[in-house]
Amino acid sequence: RMGKRRCVPPLEPKLAAGCCGVKKPKLSGSGTHSHGNQTTTVPSSSSGPLQNHQHTDGNNGRENVSDLTLGPGNSPITRMNPTSGALSPLTRPNGTANSTKNLVVTAEMCCYCFDVLYCHLYGFPQPRLPRFTNDPYPLFVTWKTGRDKRLRGCIGTFSAMNLHSGLREYTLTSALKDSRFPPLTREELPKLFCSVSLLTNFEDASDYLDWEVGIHGIRIEFINEKGVKRTATYLPEVAKEQDWDQIQTIDSLLRKGGFKAPITNDFRKTIKLTRYRSEKVTISYAEYMASRQHCFQNGALHAPPLYNHYS
Repeated sequence: RMGKRRCVPPLEPKLAAGCCGVKKPKLSGSGTHSHGNQTTTVPSSSSGPLQNHQHTDGNNGRENVSDLTLGPGNSPITRMNPTSGALSPLTRPNGTANSTKNLVVTAEMCCYCFDVLYCHLYGFPQPRLPRFTNDPYPLFVTWKTGRDKRLRGCIGTFSAMNLHSGLREYTLTSALKDSRFPPLTREELPKLFCSVSLLTNFEDASDYLDWEVGIHGIRIEFINEKGVKRTATYLPEVAKEQDWDQIQTIDSLLRKGGFKAPITNDFRKTIKLTRYRSEKVTISYAEYMASRQHCFQNGALHAPPLYNHYS
């Protein structure tokens, strides 16, 4: 039976989460994969994708969990103050996940993120508030670069934030303060892709396998080998992009969350899993420029249409 629907993310106060993975890494990190009664060892790799990037921000005691990454580095610091009753699941025709109707996320949200980043990098005043909805949602802003769309920054929050201020904040946080990468520069703008993900439909899963690859994002809670509660999350697209099955995804999340002991099937059964869905839209810098072409005429440098596009 499928899990119980919850209208707000079932998170404790001051708990934060990172978001996504990188493209097609091989699973590594010391530990084991166990299927039924069989257990196989997963070799460790000091430079592999499953680095432990979990730490506590000493200023506020916020627990931060970074993304999966292909190299060493510390986790991005994300802000998290969950709110109660601020998020409701989106209405979808017949309960389908891939319907294009009644979607909240729009390409204009990505354009707004590009506006914010462009103005910051070129020293223009920040944009006026956009016209799309300002309802509160948990959200993530992701930057990728190049033809192979390499991850360049991805930070967000499970706290339900009003979209106007939330997107503005996490545009700059993900672009400039993801500690795994140097801050984005003007020169990189033409190669960038921006994605906005809005998280919805949080549900308590009945067990660690009560979710679907490519459909659900998952957040796990577990007690590590030192008796400390840890969490980790992947957005819905991550497992599918990495070509992982459910077990590989769970084991990757455990390593991401800092679990260093061997992973057994009995331990997986102790995991508390919350699944959720995500509405995501991605546009390229070229698409952004095309939508704003009346503000970049004749090659002259102007601020985007922040003072005439939004009214």
